[in-house]
Order: sequence, then C-alpha cells, then structure tokens
Amino acid sequence: MSAVKVIAVSSGKGGVGKTNVSVNLACQLARRGRRVLLMDADLGLANVDIMLGLRPKWNLSHVLDGKCVIQDILLPGPVGITIIPAASGVKKMADLGTDQHAAIVRSLSELKDDYDVLIVDTAAGISDSVVTFCRASQYVMVVVTDELTSMADAYALIKVMNRDAGIRRFKVLRNMVDSHDQARDGFERLNEVARRFLDVSLEFAGFIPRDPYLIKADSRQQAVSDLYPGAESSLAFRKLAETVDKWDGPAGPSGNIEFFVDRMFDTESVADATAGVPM
Repeated sequence: MSAVKVIAVSSGKGGVGKTNVSVNLACQLARRGRRVLLMDADLGLANVDIMLGLRPKWNLSHVLDGKCVIQDILLPGPVGITIIPAASGVKKMADLGTDQHAAIVRSLSELKDDYDVLIVDTAAGISDSVVTFCRASQYVMVVVTDELTSMADAYALIKVMNRDAGIRRFKVLRNMVDSHDQARDGFERLNEVARRFLDVSLEFAGFIPRDPYLIKADSRQQAVSDLYPGAESSLAFRKLAETVDKWDGPAGPSGNIEFFVDRMFDTESVADATAGVPM
C-alpha cells in the first residue's frame, strides 16, 4: 500500500454518533476523490455494516480463525468506500489481546489496493483495543456531544490516551449541536479543563448539527451524505472532509500501512502474533 493517512474516530461513551461520523466522513472524503478504507474496530459489537444495511458473509473474526484472508471480507460501501467489517455479538472478539490486535492490523498490509485514508471506527470508551488502535493512528478524533456525561467521558478518554498511550494531540469534533457558537463553547470548556490538568493539545475539528435528515437516513440504513447530499448535516460532513484533507499525511517509506503496526507493537511481538495468521 502507498502512503495512507490513518484516523481513529473515538468517543468516551456510546450514543454520541461516532460511527455515523466515521461513515459519513468516509463518504465525503471519497467524494473528494480519496480512496477510503473504513475499518470497523468495535470488534465484538460491530455496527458499520448494520448502519449501512450490509450483510457480510465474512468478518474479522473469520480472518483470525483462519477461515479466510483479509481480501475475502472487504465490502463495497457507498460512494466507492471499502469497508472492513467486524463481528457483532461475538464476545471473544471484544476480549482480544495484544497479539490478536497485532494480527488484525498486520493483515492489512496484504491488501493489494492502494488507499489514501484509513478511518478506524473504534469502540466507545477506554478498553484496551481503543487505546491500541488510537496509539497506532496518526490522528485521534474524539466525538463529543453537549451531554455532561459525554463531556466527562471524553475528558476521561483523553486522560487515559495521554497516560497509557502517550498521545498528546487530539482533534475534537462536536456532534449533535445547534450552532457553531454552542460547538465552540463546548470545545473551549473541554479544552480549558484539559489544558489545566493534562499535558495535551486539543484542536477544534468542527461540528455536526442536529438534523432530522440524518435520523431519516439512519432509519433507512444509509449514510446521510449519500441519501440526502444537500442536508445540513451532509454539508457539515463535507466541510469536515475538507478539513481532514488538509491534515498532513505520512511522509517517506514509513507512510505505508506497516507504520500502523510499528506504532502498535515492537517488531518481536508483531512477528510472534502474525506467525500463524493466514495472509
């Protein structure tokens, strides 16, 4: 694979629209001509395929079990994006260890197609898998709403990522807000607390407004960016994609997918973890 920009989309709690953000950002980047790979990294409670009404025959659990290879599970999505589906309701996938995470990511390097962007839709919260995938990504985008619990859990997520993974820079996307002023105000409140108590830098990535068309699209299991391209939320996702497109990508030979593995684990652990995984 050629140089690829890797973005982890995370949230402190569920129900804040994280997967919606991942899917629609992927769609809008594809509309800009980018080749986008969307990985469902909520490994035991997958929902990207559910959100889009897809029915994958195989998923990441089958790759780990040796029943197929990574190429076999790729799903075509809207606007030409490619999706890597995870398992839903498979407890062992939610409890994977470091070696299994390494095996999953290492298998990505065997993909033959080139991608410009890899979006990693992590699980909500602060599980080991979330820390692992965020550590490996170039950018971590934290999705947060105006709910007090969302704000508190976003702060907790950032704190854990900083302490356990050494991540110091975060992008913050405000979701389900009523105005730009409300979005900025919420960001500034979170930023002020983080600046006082943590050694981190937060950057405002933008906001997605409340939009009834987004709810309609969800009920029809389609991306709002695809079904209602002129909707207010679709325009906001388009603006977000324009912003993300300006973020620096990887440079030099480390820009391929192997850097994703290298940032997760040392060379020995990767070799051990991938020894028995079919590629």
